[in-house]
Amino acid sequence: MAIFEIERLSFSYGGSRILWDIDLQIEPGAIVCLMGRNGVGKSTLLKNAVGLLEPSNGTVRIDGTPVNGRPPSWRARKGLAYVPQGREIFPHLTVEENLLLPLFAMKSRRSAAEALDEAMDIFPALRSLLRRKGGLLSGGQQQQLAIARALVTQPRILLLDEPTEGIQPSIVQEIGHTLQALKRRMSLAILLVEQCVPFARRVADSFVLMQKGRVVSRGPISGLTDELVSEYLNV
Repeated sequence: MAIFEIERLSFSYGGSRILWDIDLQIEPGAIVCLMGRNGVGKSTLLKNAVGLLEPSNGTVRIDGTPVNGRPPSWRARKGLAYVPQGREIFPHLTVEENLLLPLFAMKSRRSAAEALDEAMDIFPALRSLLRRKGGLLSGGQQQQLAIARALVTQPRILLLDEPTEGIQPSIVQEIGHTLQALKRRMSLAILLVEQCVPFARRVADSFVLMQKGRVVSRGPISGLTDELVSEYLNV
């Protein structure tokens, strides 16, 4: 059964239709890769999913319950976590402060020590960086921090927007291994926006292809053929 669903979602901005009747489901322990060229509406769809934007039509559900109209903080308490494109860490806070901020924001009962230990277990490289300001980290370190920060809330659904963008290959590989481990260990449902085809083929279970705000193809990741890549992804 799907833990996260988007049903016939449409979104308009300034009188222009951006998304058209999008359907998408994610089951626990699955990674779905949302793909398409720049400007097709992938990030807009994620923002509708987390409550930063409100759809014109359609429904977003968590555990079968509609969440339309609920703010991002409410959805986060229901187990939805979001890592936006560009990471958006707090550059003037330390790595430790960045990691602990969601606990305070959500009034979590988890101890700081427990949350930090879990984050270090997921990305051990952050352990030596706890006192460093977020703005002084490399792009790859910032991405690891952004993912770890989302995970300290112990989500059941994780939305990731372009996690490999501008990241060195070694950390891209580590992020891929981490996502696969998380889905197995936590039965985490992951919606991944990604344009790097080799990365998607390596980590995802299925794909959804978008063009001009519509879903044009979907299926198991083995069905992401070179013909589809040429038609809908190559520039």
